[in-house]
Amino acid sequence: MSPRALAVDPGRLAQWCLEHLGSPPAGEIFTSGYLSAVIGLRLADGREVVVKVRPDSPRIAACVEVQRRMSQAGYPCPQPLTGAVPLGCDVATAEAYVPGGATLPSSDHAATAFADAFAWLIRLAPRPAEVSTLDPAPSWAAWNHGGDGLWPCPEGRDVNLNEVAGAEWIDDAGRRARDRLRAGESEAVIGHCDWLAGNLRWSGDELLVVHDWDSMTADSEAVLVGFASALYSTVSADELATVEDTERFLAAYCHARGREFSAGELEQSWAAGVWTRAYDAKYQHTVGQPITSLSESEARDRLRRAGAGSRRP
Repeated sequence: MSPRALAVDPGRLAQWCLEHLGSPPAGEIFTSGYLSAVIGLRLADGREVVVKVRPDSPRIAACVEVQRRMSQAGYPCPQPLTGAVPLGCDVATAEAYVPGGATLPSSDHAATAFADAFAWLIRLAPRPAEVSTLDPAPSWAAWNHGGDGLWPCPEGRDVNLNEVAGAEWIDDAGRRARDRLRAGESEAVIGHCDWLAGNLRWSGDELLVVHDWDSMTADSEAVLVGFASALYSTVSADELATVEDTERFLAAYCHARGREFSAGELEQSWAAGVWTRAYDAKYQHTVGQPITSLSESEARDRLRRAGAGSRRP
């Protein structure tokens, strides 16, 4: 059960392209999307672009600004062609189309490749004070949300994860991870909170492009690295990092940044990984999907590394 995809009127989209890109569409390359409608277009002037349409939010303008700065700094991301511009009741942005690339680098170098790419992103990203608000964080990264209950509201779904009983081990893992995250405070940086293999493309072991710049958020470096180290893949885009994969990513990231995390920062990273995967597991349980994002035994293993323990031995 996925959120209902946005329906985009072709005539309205054509007029938007003419007004904001200077040329109407001549053909469609692809359509996709989960929380947004993502449409690849070939314009009448020959350019190939991607238009993304989603419900309006103040954070979208900041995400586009981060993407623009990263593109100007030489980071491999699609060049933004517009700001966040209304399209009907929603908001749309356009970027250059970057086709091709493999979903994964070679398995022998996956941890280093993903970690190096993330360290490069963190190093080049603007400071949070340099852009407008990136709040609220996407739900899978909103461990410190201001709402009631343990879990934030999922985007695109009228469900309350806090009202759904069952799979108590997921709630326990999420609560313990959140409490460990709240025990540490560090300066916020900007990073990508959805470092899934599906959002990156590779040319061999070289990074070709990073997509999904709506997933920018501000949090401590250790937390953002923790999300990435738990979400990336090494052998298949459908399989999230194992505990050993996360260990390799964290070691490679610290090597790339040129200094080690403290023991407390490492625990924060492990806790962040537990929280984001527990959130996804809770969502899967709530909507009746198989729970694939986290297992009970893996949650216990990761929580031990986070210094958050578990009720069970």
